[in-house]
Amino acid sequence: MKTAINPTRRENFSEWYQQVIIQAELAENSPVRGCMVIRPWAYGIWENMQRELDQRLKDSGHENAYFPLLIPLSFLQKEAEHVDGFAKECAVVTHHRLEQALDGKLVPAGQLDEPLIIRPTSETLIGASLSRWVQSYRDLPLLINQWANVLRWEMRPRLFLRTSEFLWQEGHTVHATSDEAMKETINIVDTYENFVIDYLSLSVTKGIKCSWERFPGAVDTYTIEAMMQDGKALQAGTSHFLGQNFAKASDIHFINKKGIKELAWTTSWGVSTRLIGAMIMTHGDDNGMMLPPLVAPIQVIIVPIIHSEQDADDIYAFCDKLRKQISRKKLKGQNIRVKIDKRDVNGGEKKWYHIKRGVPIRIEIGKKELEQDLVSYSCRNNVKEIIKIDTSVFLKSLIKILQSIQVNMFNNAKNRMLENTITVTTIEEFRQIFKEKNAINKFVLAPFVDDERVKEAISEYSVSVRCIPFVQPKTEATCLFTGKHTKTWALYAKSY
Repeated sequence: MKTAINPTRRENFSEWYQQVIIQAELAENSPVRGCMVIRPWAYGIWENMQRELDQRLKDSGHENAYFPLLIPLSFLQKEAEHVDGFAKECAVVTHHRLEQALDGKLVPAGQLDEPLIIRPTSETLIGASLSRWVQSYRDLPLLINQWANVLRWEMRPRLFLRTSEFLWQEGHTVHATSDEAMKETINIVDTYENFVIDYLSLSVTKGIKCSWERFPGAVDTYTIEAMMQDGKALQAGTSHFLGQNFAKASDIHFINKKGIKELAWTTSWGVSTRLIGAMIMTHGDDNGMMLPPLVAPIQVIIVPIIHSEQDADDIYAFCDKLRKQISRKKLKGQNIRVKIDKRDVNGGEKKWYHIKRGVPIRIEIGKKELEQDLVSYSCRNNVKEIIKIDTSVFLKSLIKILQSIQVNMFNNAKNRMLENTITVTTIEEFRQIFKEKNAINKFVLAPFVDDERVKEAISEYSVSVRCIPFVQPKTEATCLFTGKHTKTWALYAKSY
């Protein structure tokens, strides 16, 4: 069966992913290895995600700020575990200008007194500002968010999933007590979970990271883990309880109600453009991308079908009227994003162009639709079905159609995760699942003890501990790799 994307997911999932990005015009590699150019369609997706998540953060009391791209090396060195965790990923600025050499080539000159690090994350730099902003308990809690780019030198780049430079939001908060900071940490991971479910139609497992997977310098890291169509895991968002580690390094103190100077408690958290990659690999099919309506830059595309120039004006007029009617309707409080494709391209090319980009609803208007006041439409999650319906009925049904697409996409993702998550209690079962070369990988729930021996043992399977889920089986079992009895179960998987 002919498909718009070759190879198909089953033939080569990795190459299929790359081809979807190319055909949907999402991104391309930049001249700098490991970096990407985000094209307008993907940036439109990111803007919609940003707008929604930004509002959710503001509704819970957070404010946006912006901090410098460059971090003094001495700042990063303040927190030993943190600098050790990021040292191999840092890009370093050592000079402040270029000069022309005798051969005409530009060379670095003007060596800096102290090297500067292009931010891999901003805990240490933002901590310096927070230490000045926080003086009294009256200043707390301080809830700051930043939308920015970061740079982590990536050895094996893959568009959206792992690039040296990527876009994200990073939250940084300061609290008077451990309980308040922990409440914030959990509130954020819950916010992320609700956001990706409601808005991106992703199904995720929420939990806490084990000791060797947590954020460098954090006391605890909480995560949401999504399952891609090939059964691999993708970390979709993290929230870190930093305890007093970074407050101590950055000297973040406050005077409490009793007039006593105390060390503050902090958190940090973030999601990135990796979520675009998550949507591609969760929802896409062999014809390209499939976008949840709430995040799609265009939710409805109208394609005029012109077979005779004498019908063109009337068909365009019908399309213009329809566009205005659709644009007045609201989904989740926002006007429907609708556009007419008036390009000088044949109808078949237009159809597949919008299918590959994942536009939720495609409408085709030709002479018959014009004469009978009909709409011929197709939903992206069922491209084979063309529905002809009275225009007024379509307009009344449009919001429900979009809502049903959103829900259907989430249900498909949820069912896939349920079907491919397996509970095991023996090393033989574990080995059989991860040693088999199947087209679909699995999530494995197995007994767990936080012990370095587990990390060493699972390395031969190219598997990692994704998280210790919040929802636990209420049974005791034996850890597969230490032989210790435990009531704790962890989620193991191959991952991106």
